[in-house]
Amino acid sequence: MGVFILERSMAPCTASVLRSSVVLLCGAAIWAQDSTADRVKSLEHELKQQKRTLRDYGGLIRYGSENSELPPPAMGENRVIFLGDQITEYWNREHFPGKPWLNRGIAGQTTDQMLVRFRQDVVSLQPKAVVILGGLNDIAGLHGSPSSEEMVADNLMSMTEIARANGIRVVLASLTPICNCYSRSAARERWQERIMELNELIEKYCSKSGATFLDYFQAMSEKGDLKKELTNDGTIPNEAGYAVMARLAEKAIDEALHGGVQ
Repeated sequence: MGVFILERSMAPCTASVLRSSVVLLCGAAIWAQDSTADRVKSLEHELKQQKRTLRDYGGLIRYGSENSELPPPAMGENRVIFLGDQITEYWNREHFPGKPWLNRGIAGQTTDQMLVRFRQDVVSLQPKAVVILGGLNDIAGLHGSPSSEEMVADNLMSMTEIARANGIRVVLASLTPICNCYSRSAARERWQERIMELNELIEKYCSKSGATFLDYFQAMSEKGDLKKELTNDGTIPNEAGYAVMARLAEKAIDEALHGGVQ
């Protein structure tokens, strides 16, 4: 009799557990479907990007039409081109009101891709100076195996030589710092070390060649990390970060334009 009563008292609990299990299983199945759908969508987006890269590796289409419609610089105009990757592309032009300075950044590009489009997006626009910022995607191996610091430096040197051969003054920027401010990543820690090594190569080359060195890293870092208040994701500067960069860039451009022969 006692056993019967116990079994009867447990019945509602068992039913409740079974119902909860069914709900959990259904929820897990739905989550799995959503997760799979998100993954498929992400892979489709990645495939689309890769196809676009294969068709136009250097990104010549991105600014091709805009460049063709741009008139030559006016007499006395100090046109400046900012060439780079996502950190340059996401930079709001409002930081330089009234200045004939053009943004030619393309998110996701490596320095070898920037070199491919250098003549179209820089030389053909007849600027007085160019600010070059690139190398983070090379270090991250965005399009395959990571490039060595020396390979990135070679690309930056080649762009500098092309610019000078066309009478364009060069500002070479250090890579901006990154941080594990919002998520921990062993890869980011390795990137931090390589960013500092590449920045050393860039600074040495500027000292040797006479190109103007623009040191974003020193101003934006604390103990080697990007200051948390200057980013919302640990990589891309936020408005405060870009404000710091804008002040430094203006000073470096002025030095390049008026600091004597490069």
